[in-house]
Amino acid sequence: MNPIRKTLVGALTLSVLAGGATAALADSSVGSTAGTRAVPTSEQAQLQKLYKQALAEGGTLTVYAGGDTPYQADYLRDAFLKKFPKIKFNMVTDLSKYHDARIDNQIATGRVVADVAQLQTLDDFPHWKKEGALAKYKPVGWDRVYNQIKDKDGYYTGVMFFGFANVTAKTLGSNAPVEAKDFLKPEFKNKLVFTYPNDDDAVLFYFKQLTDRYGLGYLKKLLAQHPKFVRGTQAAADTVGTDGYVANFGSAGSYSGLSTTSIPEHSPWVTWPQTAAILKKAPHKAAAELYLSWLLSKDAQTNSIGTWSARTDVAVPAGRKGIFDYKNTNPLALGKFMGNRTGLDRYKALITLYVGDVKGVDPSDPNGVLGLYPINRDGTQGR
Repeated sequence: MNPIRKTLVGALTLSVLAGGATAALADSSVGSTAGTRAVPTSEQAQLQKLYKQALAEGGTLTVYAGGDTPYQADYLRDAFLKKFPKIKFNMVTDLSKYHDARIDNQIATGRVVADVAQLQTLDDFPHWKKEGALAKYKPVGWDRVYNQIKDKDGYYTGVMFFGFANVTAKTLGSNAPVEAKDFLKPEFKNKLVFTYPNDDDAVLFYFKQLTDRYGLGYLKKLLAQHPKFVRGTQAAADTVGTDGYVANFGSAGSYSGLSTTSIPEHSPWVTWPQTAAILKKAPHKAAAELYLSWLLSKDAQTNSIGTWSARTDVAVPAGRKGIFDYKNTNPLALGKFMGNRTGLDRYKALITLYVGDVKGVDPSDPNGVLGLYPINRDGTQGR
């Protein structure tokens, strides 16, 4: 999921939802510190205490973040380092389906190098909890996180909401497709670009919702438009506005200036809570606790994530509904879809019959350097 852009859904939120920073709701339970942007004093104090502990531990942190470009999660690392500059922060971004396999291997071999898993593969977290692979930790802000997206025992939590909707070329103006059936118009033949749905479970779920509602006939008509398929939602979004391609659904936009994003009013679209946890055998637990607590702090949720907050006390992006208020998306549905691996794999096999096998290199690791134990983006110190 994409990002130095602000994550895949960051692009959707920043361009569609009128800017990344959201205004904090008044919180009468805690006070604000002068000179800060609505940061509760108690959270500030807790974060500073955790910072000291992380430095005493060695001051190193490795986060495995889901994404489909190498630098997609760097905006989080950069915001974190502005607050805690003495931490050596290794942000390793790759497709979540590769990171989870990587983490499984690290657990199995007894050589865990990742401290935090921050992924789209929502079904991994209950599985890892059951296996005893996660550390129990309730970060700063835990009580304010939506109950629906956090483990009641404290082993994992949603940290922000992402969403995939429409990306269309600015040149289309009011003629841009918005609803799913708009993409079937004759004028868009040979001009559509999509992420391989059999390569990204969130995109697969987007297609699943469409075929559930409109039937496989919709998919046949869409493919009759001769769309281009690429690896990575960011690549799909970035292609819009170039080489004659004018529209996409199932991604979150780009910063090319050539496209805009929109949310359908009636057709289904996809949202979910990007979820994070600390690994039980993480080599830097104190730094991991600092990171999760910072990420869920009111300050970071208000000013740094660029999307719908995981907290109930942070305002929704300007001009938008609350994440649970849209009738044509369910933020909990992707997790249920991914939890039924048999059903998911059957639908993926069906889709593959229509769109063909996935072709191309891993968009987050085009040079194949990450390997089994990456600590840095280039795969060094851990091959």
